[in-house]
Amino acid sequence: MTIRIGANPIGWSNDDLTEIGGDTPLDTCLAEAREAGVEGMEKGNKMPGEGAVLKARLARFGHAFIGGWYSTELLRRSAKEEFAAAKAHIAMTRDAGASILIAAETSNAIHGDRAIGLSQRPRLKGDEWAAYGAKLTEFADRVSELGLKLSYHHHMGTIVQSERDIDALMTHTGARVCLLLDTGHARWGGSDPATLARAYGERVGHVHCKDVREAIMRKANAGDWSFLDSILGKGAELGVYTVPGDGMIDFTSVFRALKGYSGWVVLEAEQDPKKAPALPYAKKGVAHLRAALAASGLA
Repeated sequence: MTIRIGANPIGWSNDDLTEIGGDTPLDTCLAEAREAGVEGMEKGNKMPGEGAVLKARLARFGHAFIGGWYSTELLRRSAKEEFAAAKAHIAMTRDAGASILIAAETSNAIHGDRAIGLSQRPRLKGDEWAAYGAKLTEFADRVSELGLKLSYHHHMGTIVQSERDIDALMTHTGARVCLLLDTGHARWGGSDPATLARAYGERVGHVHCKDVREAIMRKANAGDWSFLDSILGKGAELGVYTVPGDGMIDFTSVFRALKGYSGWVVLEAEQDPKKAPALPYAKKGVAHLRAALAASGLA
């Protein structure tokens, strides 16, 4: 598989706060994504949950299905229990034609709660990583036997947020646990996404591309805003995330560090579409990704 540009529908409709973009029809999202130059889509809350139906719905707009977020609860469950809980998600993913399972630990996450500042996000102690990593590895091994690649999504407000967390996760998991490199979550979490790409390039299984508005990030950090308040922006202000080329991240450097990567790069811009209209932002993001991929030699 060569590099293909996909998108997540969160620039059109938010998954954590469904009223944000709630009046945007799914067909509008799919048509505009295609107009922007996108070839595939990740799962959004408005999409069908049955794999064959989802595949057909996306195909009407020329999209392949890329994969979708799955919330693990391995801090509470065994790998065997998690695998059983994931049965429907795995079936949907395979039936829709995708081979990636995007996983993130959410059993104690705070990213969906507007009342909690990010300083209160959960953390694992040093001696807890080995046990967690063993369960995640077993889960990834079970998923792999069905032909799916588990790509772990480091995410603000969860146990894997900082560079230290990512290092601990990768140290304590086996080769079948791939890293979903998310440029926006990396930068806001205190990491350089290009550094992460160089360190874990052989285990990067999926890439999310969003940019960061530095001034908003600094304001959110200083005010200890919640994740949702940060991405939506307060008042008329735009949020912390935007499309590639509209913020502080050097995507050419990230792609150069990912030499040898083959797969999807997924456009994201978790914004309020009433403040940041989805189509023009998507067009800007896709254009920037194409330019950065060409400049890096990855495409």
